Amino acid sequence: MIRHSARIRVRNLNVHYRSLHVLKDLSVDIPANQVTAVIGPSGCGKTTFLKSINRLIDLDEEARVSGEITVDGLPVLGSGVDVTEIRRRIGLLSQRPFPLPMSIYENVAFGPRIHGLSNGRSFDQLVEYYLRVAGLWEEVKERLDAPAAKLSIGQQQRLCLARGLAVEPEVLLCDEPTSSLDPLSAQHLESSLKDIKRDHTVVLVTHVLRQAERLADYVIFLYMGELVEHGPAWDIFNNPQKPRTQAYVAGEFS
Repeated sequence: MIRHSARIRVRNLNVHYRSLHVLKDLSVDIPANQVTAVIGPSGCGKTTFLKSINRLIDLDEEARVSGEITVDGLPVLGSGVDVTEIRRRIGLLSQRPFPLPMSIYENVAFGPRIHGLSNGRSFDQLVEYYLRVAGLWEEVKERLDAPAAKLSIGQQQRLCLARGLAVEPEVLLCDEPTSSLDPLSAQHLESSLKDIKRDHTVVLVTHVLRQAERLADYVIFLYMGELVEHGPAWDIFNNPQKPRTQAYVAGEFS
């Protein structure tokens, strides 16, 4: 069996919202350059897990987080961490697209410009490259100055993918990124996620088991805030070891 090094290490992660214990002593390694799907029923803590990885959990004043998360050995949690840099290195693609109120071109160029990431390339080259990675270039190349808000929802989501990748993150977190898309747009986005794992680690929250089966190399199954089982996707879907995992992948509850 091919082994892959861990990009993200989580140890004894606990998250509370007031008196509610949302994530319970969670420890897991997430492999580099793979798509890791986080699955489980609604309310099991999947989105909270993602938000803990890139510190968006900080935006909720009632959240309390303890434990340890590292990305390539660098700590994510703690008061001395540069949160802005963490969020650049660990991008997030949310359920619904939120393009910036500017042109298609500027949505992609904005991040590299403010972070100084052009590395000698022209912004025209950067914009074309990342729009191609997101599978959007051919659809928008003649109207790059048009407002991003004029795009369809599916195109906006792919634009948000291009914008997120343009700041060169090591990790891309995806929180049900196809849930608001039509089937064709979802197919385009799934194809892009498969391609980008060559250079990025992808962590995908999904309620759709078939999507997890199509995309995932590795799977994490959460239930009621607890880590039940994790491992290579083929093992989880074809030979799960835990009764709860067996019932979930068999569709006995959702």
